[in-house]
Amino acid sequence: MRKTLLPPVVALTTLAALAATAGCGSGGSDDTPVRFGDAQGSGSHGAERPGRASLAQMPTHPISFKEQRKVGGAGDDTPIGVTTYHGPKSGFTGKVWVWAPPEYYEKKNADKGFPVLMALPGAEGYPVNYWIGGDLKLEENLAQWSKEGKSLPFIVVMPVLNPNAKQYYDASDIPGQPKMGTWLNEDVPDFVRQNFRTLKGRDGWAIMGSSSGGFAALKNVLQHPETFKAAIPSGPDIVPDSPLWRGHAREERENNPEVLAQRLITKGGPDVYLAFQDGSKEATVVPKVRKFIARYGRGPVKTRLQTVAGGTHGADTYVKGMGEGTMQWISAHMQGPAE
Repeated sequence: MRKTLLPPVVALTTLAALAATAGCGSGGSDDTPVRFGDAQGSGSHGAERPGRASLAQMPTHPISFKEQRKVGGAGDDTPIGVTTYHGPKSGFTGKVWVWAPPEYYEKKNADKGFPVLMALPGAEGYPVNYWIGGDLKLEENLAQWSKEGKSLPFIVVMPVLNPNAKQYYDASDIPGQPKMGTWLNEDVPDFVRQNFRTLKGRDGWAIMGSSSGGFAALKNVLQHPETFKAAIPSGPDIVPDSPLWRGHAREERENNPEVLAQRLITKGGPDVYLAFQDGSKEATVVPKVRKFIARYGRGPVKTRLQTVAGGTHGADTYVKGMGEGTMQWISAHMQGPAE
């Protein structure tokens, strides 16, 4: 949750409670090893068919994860794994949770790369990422929507958002601070490519987030359209507001979504797809989102707004919105599993 959002006490309490309970879903054990890139699901390791280029990128250095929990329902008891990763480019070390959809394990897809959705939490997003929790059922819903043809079968990667629970870092490389922008935009995607069958190019990469994570999603797709094609910013702030920017006005401007959107429009692309979400009761957030869409939703900046009736500033509202049309719109503009 961003400090500019109201009512701050209620929102912070809600999101903090979600973070505290995340990972307490059914099943799973920290002692159970999970290996996503083993022979059972690693395919042909990048072999390309004669006469055509491959869209798939095979894992290069798969590791073993610890099992966090099982995803039931349409998720077919697939595991969410967790590991601690040292980002070689950012120098930051933090936890990363990952989940692969049931389709990833099917023999017919053994040579296919899958699209990736990075999911970022609200509040501090440290030391856990609440999208892993069975209370929100993000993975269960994604699995069901995929079976219903409402979503692509995404690999979901859930890194920590901040280096601690004391400050907001705006998912950016603030001078003199941990390089959280590089962590999210370079290290984490590289980590996913090392461990999963993914897709080459930006058509297979999206980023979502709620509240402070929503700001991060919005900023990062505009700042790095070469990496991400689409974003789901839910209940986001629109401009940086970390107190750590003090004395660094030039760098802060380079991490301002308004500046980045206008720059992309002036440049003429590449196209990015921003699926904004808010709840109808988010009195402070809604006007800011609509103003951004009215001003910058043109040219290569493609926008959509999903307003959840009766929704508030909370992750449960945003999951509902994803099922009401957001995931279908995002999926229509991205690449599905392919060899």
